[in-house]
Amino acid sequence: MARYHIETYGCTSNRGETQQIEQALREGGHHPADGPESADVAILNTCTVLEKTERNMLARAKELDSETPADLVITGCMALAQGEEFQSADIDAEVLHWDDVPQYVLNGECPTITPDTETVLNGVVGILPIARGCMSDCSYCITKQATGRIESPSVEENVEKARALVHAGAKEIRITGQDTGVYGWDTNQGTSLLPELLDRICSDIDGDFRVRVGMANPKGLHGVREELAAVFAEHDELYNFIHAPVQSGSDDVLADMRRQHAVSEYLEVVETLDDQLDYWTLSTDFIVGFPTEEPADHEQSMALLRETRPEKINVTRFSKRPGTDADDMKGLGGQIKKDRSKEMSEAKMELMAEAYEEMVGHTSSVLLVEDGTNESLVGYDEAYRQVVIADAQERGLEIGDTVDVEITSHNTVYAFGEPIERAQIAD
Repeated sequence: MARYHIETYGCTSNRGETQQIEQALREGGHHPADGPESADVAILNTCTVLEKTERNMLARAKELDSETPADLVITGCMALAQGEEFQSADIDAEVLHWDDVPQYVLNGECPTITPDTETVLNGVVGILPIARGCMSDCSYCITKQATGRIESPSVEENVEKARALVHAGAKEIRITGQDTGVYGWDTNQGTSLLPELLDRICSDIDGDFRVRVGMANPKGLHGVREELAAVFAEHDELYNFIHAPVQSGSDDVLADMRRQHAVSEYLEVVETLDDQLDYWTLSTDFIVGFPTEEPADHEQSMALLRETRPEKINVTRFSKRPGTDADDMKGLGGQIKKDRSKEMSEAKMELMAEAYEEMVGHTSSVLLVEDGTNESLVGYDEAYRQVVIADAQERGLEIGDTVDVEITSHNTVYAFGEPIERAQIAD
């Protein structure tokens, strides 16, 4: 698993966010490094209270960028409010929301769902693990050694767990698993039960809630893509959001990674959802610098990125894991991985900025699920795109509220929304 180094600046709230990040990382089997120079990933949790603080954050980010051979992740208040400053300073880093840091650190591996994992209610967000294990055997992933093959509870059992979460106050149910796309393969002759589960949750449970589907590999989605797209189109409770990690645009590299899908299958999943949904979010992952990735393979990944234009993209430099087959491969040089990561990350930011720019001027229905900075609240629209309402608490809005907003601006990785009532008064 990954060795991480994390530094935290600012208030008690920031330190609390770091504790949650570290808890998630440790639950996933990751452990702290002795320092940034020996880490697989360095995490900087930033503050932005004063102009001097901002300068200090930029200076420390530059130091970490130069002194660590690892990936650099920048999160926290400055990352959320002024994330473009790090890019302008030519700092090679991933700028992420606190909640997205653990997933990024997974380095392309599946999230670890342990045998004692149960539902969790965190505020108005309910976490529902629908299965344990996976059906993949990726050459770079160590998680499979800990969790084994898929073990799927029945649809009825998972529906009851979802119902209990809603009755306990959940407004958003986050369906999780190492690979939600192969849920039911062990009990349903190799065919996913995910569409049936989603349909049942939305049809059988009374209440006002939304559902987000967690990571699903393209292979599992491919066989049920038509059914899945139809379920999304039918139920407003479902966020129109799919996280399908393709990892590479090269079939040769995918074969070396022992990914089960081909690029064409990933494309067919995307095309099917495009056909049936007017507004949706594609989230995907790329691993750059896999040991067998040639320059032409990297160019194929860049071409696939531009062709499918995901709205949310995780870019990770390959990092060896002990005991995996990829650990025995001769790795690429650190500078090669850094250069390829930088090129893809720059393209990623352009695509994300374009996606959020297209939202400006449109209205969205936003479910508020967490506190932001100052008096703001953070929520997600119908396609699970992040929207911030700057002075939400002053207006009497609370976590758990659903509010119609006009998107007024964006900050590359999230949008700003104005409640419709106030926008109408201003007119």
